[in-house]
Formats: sequence, structure tokens, C-alpha cells
Amino acid sequence: MRQAGRYLPEYRELRAKAGGFLDLCYTPDLATEVTLQPIRRFDFDAAILFSDILVVPHALGQHVGFVEGEGPRLEPVSSRAEFGRLREEIDLAMLAPVYETVRRVRAELAPDKALIGFCGAPYTVATYMVAGRGGDEQAPARLLAYRDPDTFAELIERLVEASAAHLLAQLESGADAVQIFDSWSGDLPPDEFTRWSTEPIKALCERVRAKAPDAKILAFPRGAGAKLAGFAREVPANAFGLATSEDLRAARAAVPAGVALQGAVDPLALMAGGAPLDRAVDRVIEELGEGPLVVNLGHGVRQHTPPEHVAQLVARVRRSR
Repeated sequence: MRQAGRYLPEYRELRAKAGGFLDLCYTPDLATEVTLQPIRRFDFDAAILFSDILVVPHALGQHVGFVEGEGPRLEPVSSRAEFGRLREEIDLAMLAPVYETVRRVRAELAPDKALIGFCGAPYTVATYMVAGRGGDEQAPARLLAYRDPDTFAELIERLVEASAAHLLAQLESGADAVQIFDSWSGDLPPDEFTRWSTEPIKALCERVRAKAPDAKILAFPRGAGAKLAGFAREVPANAFGLATSEDLRAARAAVPAGVALQGAVDPLALMAGGAPLDRAVDRVIEELGEGPLVVNLGHGVRQHTPPEHVAQLVARVRRSR
């Protein structure tokens, strides 16, 4: 969950030299260094590839840029005509630097450290593609799904195919596992959640497993709540991520026996540190630890989080073992 980033001084120093954000993602020397920075500092059990979910629409031919301090900007895909300008298949050659980064990181990591690759879920990526930027509700995509469901369904299907190819390329390059982030589907009504989140992620997992049967896949339907049980029944993942807001005991009961859960420490507790952080970590372990568990955050590390609080979290988890 954003292991690398602006909370680390060594990242800020390198970022200042890199030029644009996509330049950082597409330069293997720099992306490898950024991926390894938090491993050197905190000795995590796994490294998370430094990249971005928007490299997929970029490789489908959509213009993608990043505005400093504001986030991504894309040329919106909000009509059938605009959808028609996208490539029919993802240009994996355009993403070759990402896969080179995977190879380099895997070569430099110790054998007992895992490397996690990732992609955005089709619905979440579609919300950025349609709106052209992030927003509180990603409303433009939801409106397109209601007003022109056929076009939206075709966009989702193209993203399923493109994302499967991207995940397979990461696995072939040395990633030990891949995670699918659905950051924006939690607000969808149940039927729409099934159509636009559960079914596409299920299809994405099946396409990956068709070529990599032993692939380890983590799925994170952020904010699914009561919808998690149905999601977990349908999506053939090895682990499910939990947001901070989830009922942890209900989540444990919702997933099949033997399936891991990942999360759900509050990033603000991490920012606070001290006793509140210890309590937050202990609660996650107490309520989820009766089954397979990856202790992690319920969302990303916030920018102004003191690095020593991350070290505190790691020490607390390891003492609990």
C-alpha cells in the first residue's frame, strides 16, 4: 500500500531528479531504486513494485499525464467516438521498462522477500479514463454506465484483457504475486457492484490463471462492506484486501476457509504513532489472526507519516509472532 512515496526523504530526493512522474515509472534504474528504498529502511517481508495503475490506459493509447500536487490528468473517454480512438490491444512494448524494473528488483531482493506487482481493477481504471482525473465519487463513469451501458461494458472488457496481459507480463518477469486494486467500486449499489466490480475481476483472475495456473492473486475491493461475501465467493483470489472501515470479524467470516486477508490498519493511526498505532495493529491481529493474515494498511501511507512510525508498526507485528 504505497510502500514508497513522499513520506520517505530518500524518495523525495530521487523524485526531484526524475522529471515527470511517468518518467520515474518508466525508468528502470529509478523505479528499481524507489521500489527497494523501503525494503532497505524497514526490512518488509515483501516489496511492492513502484509503478501506477494508469500505465494500462496509457498503453491503450490514452493520453496520461500528472500535474504536480494535483494528480493524474487524462484525455477523457466519455463517448463511443472517444472509446473508438483507443487501441484494441495493450501495447506491452510500451510497458517494457516496467517489466525490466520487475526483473531488476527480483534479482536484487533476497530470496525470502516477495515481490508484488499490481494493476487497477477494470472499474477503477475506467473511472479515471472516463472522468479524465480523480474525484470524490468518480461520478462521470457511473453516469456513463447508466446512460450508455454498452459502451461502458466494452471499455470494461477491454480493460480486463489489457490488465490480464499486464499482470501476466509482471509474473513472467519475476513478480511472486499480483494485486488488483478496486479503489472506487465500494460506492456502487449491489447490482452495479456485481456487474462492474465482481464479474470483471473474476474474469481478470480467470484470464491470468488460464496462462499461469499457480499465480498468486490478491484482490482489494476497497469499501465493499457487506458485498465482500459475494465478492469472495465469486473471485478466485488467494487473498482479499480490507479497507480500514471494514468489520474485521465479519470479513473473516465472509471469506472461504484458508483464504488470506490483508489489511486493515488505519493510515491515520500510523500517522499518529505511539499507543494508538500499537492498539490498531493489535486489533487487526486479534480479529483477523485466526486465519492467514497479511498485516497491512487499509489504504496508502499518507504523505506526512513519520518514517519511524512505520518502523514501529513493523516491530509491533514481529513481536506478535
